[in-house]
Amino acid sequence: MASGVADTHCPYCALQCAMTVTAAPEAALPGPAATIAGRFFPTNRGGLCKKGWTSAELLGSAERLTSPLRRRADGGFDEISWHEALDEIAEKLRRSRAEHGADSVGVFGGGGLTNEKSYLLGKFARVALGTSRIDYNGRYCMSSAAAAGNRAFGVDRGLPFPVTDLDDADTILILGSNVAETMPPFIGHLEGARAAGGLIVVDPRVSATARLTHDGGGMHLQPTPGSDLVLLLGLIHIVIAEGLVDEKYVAERTVGAAGLARSVSQWWPERVQEHTGVPAWELRSVARRLAASNGSYILTGRGVEQHVDGTDTATAAINLALLLGLPGTGRSGYGTLTGQGNGQGGREHGQKADQLPGYRKITDPEARAHVARVWGIDPDSLPGAGLPAVQLLASLGQPDGVRCLLVHGSNLVISSPDVAAVRAGIERLDLLVVCDFFFTETASLADLVLPVTQWAEEEGTMTSLEGRVLRRRAALAPPNGVRDELWILSELARRLEAPSTFSDRPEEVFEELRLASEGGLADYSGISYEALDRGEEAYWPYPRGSAGTPRLFLDRFAHPDGLARIVPVRPSAKAEPLHQGGALTLITGRLLEHYQSGAQTRRVDELQSAQPEARVQLHPATASRLGIEDGGWIELETARGTARGRAAVTGDIRQDTVFMPFHFPGDQTANLLTLSATDPISGMPEFKTAAVHVRPIPEAIS
Repeated sequence: MASGVADTHCPYCALQCAMTVTAAPEAALPGPAATIAGRFFPTNRGGLCKKGWTSAELLGSAERLTSPLRRRADGGFDEISWHEALDEIAEKLRRSRAEHGADSVGVFGGGGLTNEKSYLLGKFARVALGTSRIDYNGRYCMSSAAAAGNRAFGVDRGLPFPVTDLDDADTILILGSNVAETMPPFIGHLEGARAAGGLIVVDPRVSATARLTHDGGGMHLQPTPGSDLVLLLGLIHIVIAEGLVDEKYVAERTVGAAGLARSVSQWWPERVQEHTGVPAWELRSVARRLAASNGSYILTGRGVEQHVDGTDTATAAINLALLLGLPGTGRSGYGTLTGQGNGQGGREHGQKADQLPGYRKITDPEARAHVARVWGIDPDSLPGAGLPAVQLLASLGQPDGVRCLLVHGSNLVISSPDVAAVRAGIERLDLLVVCDFFFTETASLADLVLPVTQWAEEEGTMTSLEGRVLRRRAALAPPNGVRDELWILSELARRLEAPSTFSDRPEEVFEELRLASEGGLADYSGISYEALDRGEEAYWPYPRGSAGTPRLFLDRFAHPDGLARIVPVRPSAKAEPLHQGGALTLITGRLLEHYQSGAQTRRVDELQSAQPEARVQLHPATASRLGIEDGGWIELETARGTARGRAAVTGDIRQDTVFMPFHFPGDQTANLLTLSATDPISGMPEFKTAAVHVRPIPEAIS
């Protein structure tokens, strides 16, 4: 319950910085609804980024939704009662299932939902709706890294060690992540490596993180976009050719290394230089540094994972780490940097198309039987695996596709690839229901919009990028008319006469989650609210009676034989040809001031005024060739569509590359340009490379 003051965690990224939220006294209203103070915690040590410091502004925003809305025939919206809204939704879902089958109803979740909401949403989809058509926006974030981690280690936990382990590293290789802007407090954990001259950043841009390597802090490798897999294969080639392999570790702790040398034989340093633009001497320096260090870590992010070969690229990074003997040593390791606030926990307990709670496979008979026992249903009544996000959205309004869609915690028409196609699919639906606390771009297309609680108004748990389960606590009551999603799911389940139970109390839902996860890879059975409230550190897997697992793999990996898998990978064809006909390569990413689709941060005055529009980075030589002036409006065109932004001419980017942030709506939406082609293993879309033509917009029409 809201107490006026709550020790909780930031609503944004997976670093989950600790903060104290204090509700404003009633006499101080209508000023800020709450104040924020940083709180010491291992990940942030009392610091917050500007998104965290300004997060309370969202709680008292005049743009909050406070009543259910129903679309009128003319496209406007009317306020209606909760009773009307839920009755109408239940009736339309019931009718769709009867006429078109259970899979005519789809559910799309989010990586910002609490563990309790993620769990109940997955249960609601499979038990109350009987549909297999559920996935979530984490498919756009962690899916390639998760697939690579599962096949190499047998389990997917972003960082299999506490963040603070990085403090003692001499060398840290970061590929495809601009942590200085996406999670600024994280850079404090890079200071040891930086002081030792061992911070190595791989990025086509001179990002804020890459600048940390200047003045003796390390090295910045600036490859062509999309060439990260070749770069990693080149590093593996050097490690093998120069005898830098930890032979004892590889023999005792891995299988599959025999075929690796042959698979990288063609990627000698000079050839890699031709493909990536990274000098051969830099490649050799990096490989030797990683091998010689007393503490080396390899970290990957979305820049190398959001590709059609993202799983193989992450696998190559893991192969490099395994050859060097890094994972599971307690002094070195490999990890991937989870982005969304509950991107880790959100993918463990049932939102993903093929998973049940505890990171169990929905196709595994034993897993189905275990979860069905907890839920009190027949395992045969559970649907099978569904469709990953891009395929799910492609099915909207199609024959035998999804006709009714429920969206929780996601802004699809900003964050999805090829959003024009997604928008067209939404317009074909019989019913779109959006649960959110603001009237987002996706909510504006809905038939019914349901107002839900924000982070400081709700109880629950989150799981950070290091696999640590944390308590989210309420400091203030939500506005009148706003409801928690647990209550919404419970009420809909009752109206649909669903079997099993659907509690609207977070702690009761968590207790059921514990049982459902027990024995799974992500076992939460030994964790309780009581223990978390005492301040107990809770890293999963945390079986009942144990003390949790801050560091995975110290004794064995999660495969049945305890050994890690080295899986040779090779480059494959790009999703579309690049560098043809004068095209540049478009890459997308985040800004310091904004988060994901911008649905929250664009409503914070300080953040929006600092970055009010999409500024597109181009190299001065490229801008000169195209007749583009710094600060002028430009048009970007790909085979999917066109977008526009304001030119930011800078030497911090390659001449063949354009960078556009993905936080903005309307014709500044970067995902109007991106591809819906996906990684065949993970279902990750190709966000990070697209062939784009850029031209100035005449002043008269800008």
